[in-house]
Amino acid sequence: MSRSKTFHAVSASVAAALAVLASAPAQAHHMMGGEMPSTFAQGLLSGLGHPVIGLDHLAFIVGIGVVVGAFGLNLALPALFVAASAIGVAIHVAGVSLPASELVVAASVVLLGVLLARAAKVSPAAWAALFAVAGLFHGYAYGESIFGAEQTPLVAYLVGLVIIQSVIAVGVALATRSVKEAPVSLNARLAGAAVAGIGIAALAGQIIPG
Repeated sequence: MSRSKTFHAVSASVAAALAVLASAPAQAHHMMGGEMPSTFAQGLLSGLGHPVIGLDHLAFIVGIGVVVGAFGLNLALPALFVAASAIGVAIHVAGVSLPASELVVAASVVLLGVLLARAAKVSPAAWAALFAVAGLFHGYAYGESIFGAEQTPLVAYLVGLVIIQSVIAVGVALATRSVKEAPVSLNARLAGAAVAGIGIAALAGQIIPG
């Protein structure tokens, strides 16, 4: 199979998977069944799992990878999001309040998805600003499941978050840019539409009671 066909298959699979996730019921954002991690291993597992079982978070991370790959952006941009999310966790753990954090998280997913689906011409600086601000709020949301934990599981949780988000975002970016195509391929735009759909579902869940 040619590299081009392989890329189309991979990107189509990403779009399809995100579409399935969009229709799936919301999952609790906890790896420990809602219990507070108390050991390094539990903290690490929770950090590795939180962005994956949180569909809105996963959609944004995958979306970052597709954006970076499709638009040929610097791989430092995913690192910016990851760093900002770690700061967001620290803010939450410190007891500082970020109002309407879940609404901002959902809105950020919608915005990224729409921009990607439309192949919007956005400057690298604007993408960086979106990733940094979104990372702060996504991280703040991550912090809910570790708030009140001891230092050891907290550090492990942050390590897990950094690892899993970096692997997903950079991996998707490299897969997306592995084949040179038109500025933004149809499959990348379809992935953007799926990301936006997940964001809309998350936003509706925040706005509509019950």
